[in-house]
Amino acid sequence: MSADDTGQLIYLVLLGAVIGSYFFVSGRKQLGETARAASLWVFIFIGVIVAYGLWNDVKDTVLPQQSVSVEQGTIEVPRRPDGHFYMTLDVGGVPIEFVVDTGATDVVLSLPDAARVGFVEDELFFDGQASTANGIVRTATVRLADVSVGGIDEGTVRASVNEGDLETSLLGMSYLQRFERIEIRGDRLLLER
Repeated sequence: MSADDTGQLIYLVLLGAVIGSYFFVSGRKQLGETARAASLWVFIFIGVIVAYGLWNDVKDTVLPQQSVSVEQGTIEVPRRPDGHFYMTLDVGGVPIEFVVDTGATDVVLSLPDAARVGFVEDELFFDGQASTANGIVRTATVRLADVSVGGIDEGTVRASVNEGDLETSLLGMSYLQRFERIEIRGDRLLLER
């Protein structure tokens, strides 16, 4: 056990002692009820510790991540619980999460994501328009340099910045058409070059 582990263990024991002391002092007259409540908190505390310790073992099952095979030129994207497929692209060294949207013509960045990759809203020229489910919004055309996904270099990608309230950036057909085959197999989206 390292010095850090020992320190963390001492901290957890002290925290448990403080919480236990509170229950004991606050419920001296109802000792049975206090003991029951204390045991419930002990089980919750142990459950949190166990969940934290096992997180690395179960996170791929709970939160599956996209996988990329550079040799085969394939990308496998799991479906999220909300029913959508999300891909993370590296744009100039910044990871940007996109929802895969075959109904979108272009790659579309939200204003916050555009700012994260270095575009300043006041310097963008919003001369285009896009028809969305929420009506017409203004767009600015940009070029995303140094785009990659899992080691596959995508080069420069043309995109639009949406001036409206877009929660998540969209990965539309202008990007998806780079793939020879797009297939949904169960809860997986498979993209092949």
